[in-house]
Amino acid sequence: MLSLQQKIALQQKLSPQQIQYQKLLQLNTLALEQRIKTELELNPILEETMEEEVSLEQLEEEADEQDDVTIDEEEEETYNSKEDEFDLEDFMNDVEYEYEFDRLNRSQEEEKFYPVAPQRKSLRDSLIDQLHMLDLTEEEMILGENIIGALDKDGYFKEDLEKFVNDLKLFEGIDVDVKKAEKVLSLIQTLDPPGLGARNLQECLLVQIRNSSFDPYYSYIAEKILEKHFDDFVNKRFDNIQKNLNLSKETLKTAISIIQKLNPKPGEGNIDAEEVNQITPDFIIEKVDDNYIVTLNDKSVPSVTISKTYLEMLESNKRKRKISERDKETHKFLREKFESAKWFIASLQQRRHTLLKIMQTILEKQYEFFENGPKYLKPMIYKDIADEIGMDISTISRVVNGKYVQSPQGIHELKYFFSEGLATDSGDEISNKHIKELIKEICENEPKDNPYSDDKIASILQEKGIHIARRTVAKYREQLKIPIARLRKKL
Repeated sequence: MLSLQQKIALQQKLSPQQIQYQKLLQLNTLALEQRIKTELELNPILEETMEEEVSLEQLEEEADEQDDVTIDEEEEETYNSKEDEFDLEDFMNDVEYEYEFDRLNRSQEEEKFYPVAPQRKSLRDSLIDQLHMLDLTEEEMILGENIIGALDKDGYFKEDLEKFVNDLKLFEGIDVDVKKAEKVLSLIQTLDPPGLGARNLQECLLVQIRNSSFDPYYSYIAEKILEKHFDDFVNKRFDNIQKNLNLSKETLKTAISIIQKLNPKPGEGNIDAEEVNQITPDFIIEKVDDNYIVTLNDKSVPSVTISKTYLEMLESNKRKRKISERDKETHKFLREKFESAKWFIASLQQRRHTLLKIMQTILEKQYEFFENGPKYLKPMIYKDIADEIGMDISTISRVVNGKYVQSPQGIHELKYFFSEGLATDSGDEISNKHIKELIKEICENEPKDNPYSDDKIASILQEKGIHIARRTVAKYREQLKIPIARLRKKL
């Protein structure tokens, strides 16, 4: 049996404008630059530069006056509903904000610089160029190109060579025996940088030592260590090496130091990279006299404003006593694009305001860090910032994620400033990042011939009033990429 029921439910929905603002908030400087360029292409009302500065309120007043054209009552209701839908105060009702239109980033006179990066080849392309300089047959050249193409990101050749040659013969008709393939692979291993194409770490280091310019005697000792006592070397059983090769401690120490100068990853982790990725900071913190100044690093971001040309098209409708159907459609299109442009500009300004407010609060909370360095980083979570400035935790998360700040202490991701705390005997709280710095310092100052175990590091921290378990020390040490005590041992 059917029945009708009434119920009251409270639902919270984000308007399209609020969603747009949240999305803009997540973007870093480079992504925002691209987003603005896309919006400039999509919305003819927006333009990148403007001769005169105009406030948003003035633009809204002009547009409202331009709507006083001869249209019927039904269309008037449509336009009125549009005005209600795009009310600025409804959109920004949860954040205190001023809607001053300041052309967004810089003065018109400020010069733009667009540095052009030089063209660079990847390491893999460089290897192929070097290969073509060798005296090889056509089949050997094709084999060499395929071997270089099969190198992993660190520059190692992890394929089974015999199977690789057979597959090449089957699929490409290249008939080269394994002996010739070994010869080509050996030649590739001597290209610059040497060691590329090695099948394992031992072979990689041996190729480098045999093609090095170190002292011949110590290079010979280093080669013997790698060739005959590689397992002892990896596990730092130096006493075994010294005894088996009948070396003095000084000779062993010099040979080991030569090996440690070799590159275990000649491909540098990305053999196809054309250039090193650089971090563009979103914020810059500078110390002026005794004060720290926070600025947004947004000079490369296009400044946007409302096109006067299209506003004049709206104005032209005002002078018409009657308006045609075509003009009505044009007016409707321009009005919608104007509202969209107005919201986009307001969202950009609110994003700017929010970012600066959050970064300024982080600076105030972590002032000791910016003044004295990592050891003075305080425990802090997203809620601390959210409560301080009256924003939602999700807003803080969006701002923090993927953004960087440049300060006198270096370049740090904003996430770096947030960490859990640990109570000390004195009743204070210290950041787990501070504890990591202490562990790093302890390891740097430990006896090189007898490194501290994780238990010993934990007891040293306890003497400082920091109670931490051995397994936590081990976890932090691994995060710092510090090896276990046995592998930290040095002569």
